[in-house]
Amino acid sequence: TMVFCSFLWLLVLFLLHKTLLGHAYLTYASSVQVGAQSGIQECKHQFAWDRWNCPESALQLSTHKGLRSATSETSFVHAISAAGVMYTLTRNCSLGDLDNCGCDGSRNGQIGGRGWLWGGCSDNLDFGERMSKQYVDALETGQDSRAAVNLHNNEAGRLAVKATMKRICRCHGMSESCSVQTCWMQLSDFRDIGNYLKIKHDQAQKLEMDKRRMRSGNSADNRGAIADAFSSIARTELIYLEESPDYCSQNASLGLHGTEGRECLQQGEGLNQWEKRSCRRLCHECGLRVEERRTEIVSSCNCKFQWCCTVKCENCSQVMVKHVCARREGGHGHNYRRRYRGPK
Repeated sequence: TMVFCSFLWLLVLFLLHKTLLGHAYLTYASSVQVGAQSGIQECKHQFAWDRWNCPESALQLSTHKGLRSATSETSFVHAISAAGVMYTLTRNCSLGDLDNCGCDGSRNGQIGGRGWLWGGCSDNLDFGERMSKQYVDALETGQDSRAAVNLHNNEAGRLAVKATMKRICRCHGMSESCSVQTCWMQLSDFRDIGNYLKIKHDQAQKLEMDKRRMRSGNSADNRGAIADAFSSIARTELIYLEESPDYCSQNASLGLHGTEGRECLQQGEGLNQWEKRSCRRLCHECGLRVEERRTEIVSSCNCKFQWCCTVKCENCSQVMVKHVCARREGGHGHNYRRRYRGPK
């Protein structure tokens, strides 16, 4: 999309501005692009059945020219994007795909614990963290409370990558007796990081600012108010400044499409509780009804090879059933104020 592409190109142009056009430099740029895209894809997965489903309007990260809101949802966008860039740079570094960068062997040979030593190829987390901070945080050029919140959430995303690291061990000894183990640290699947940050989003804390000090116009008071507000917040937590808008309704100025026309899940194997309740959350609680839509799909089937040399197939039809949120009969807009239960 245009917004997402502009974000990626902003990262690339920043890299071009920082260093000469060398091989390693371009490799860093491509890693940053892949990392940012993996973060956005994970955002769409995590919020697929929420009223806010990571729309394209959420993908512009810099407060310099656009995303001025600081809701709990935008906190997740910042965190997962920073995590995605760090994750990809870390992985590519350890794989040897980046010049002058490789595994982290700084602890190799040291005793890690009872019966095991550090060894192997640990993912180079320090490199990924440093590069992510350099490139992603540089997009945040503001000096206000929103910029401070965004930078905090960027950091929380990077800390999520650290928190989900796993220790991998290999046994040594006679006949693989495992008398001694060599262990190294490895990145988890990115889905684990997404799951971790989704929980953090659900527990996000609203940052309470001293508005009187903020309005004083004194830059020292302003910085002091921001510092005081952050003093009680752990670096690992996601934070936000303002309440989320009504995601049930369409709002063109905010780039929100509402839930009318959204698909929900009413039945199916292997659905979790969140998915099973999606029709209630997206449709009923937003004043909409669930409409069943059937589509007949015709495809080739029962294909047989005939000597020589043709393949003959039959046409088989399959009815696909989807459930979508639709306006109630004779309804005019959303009439759900008593049912609406927040932005989920």
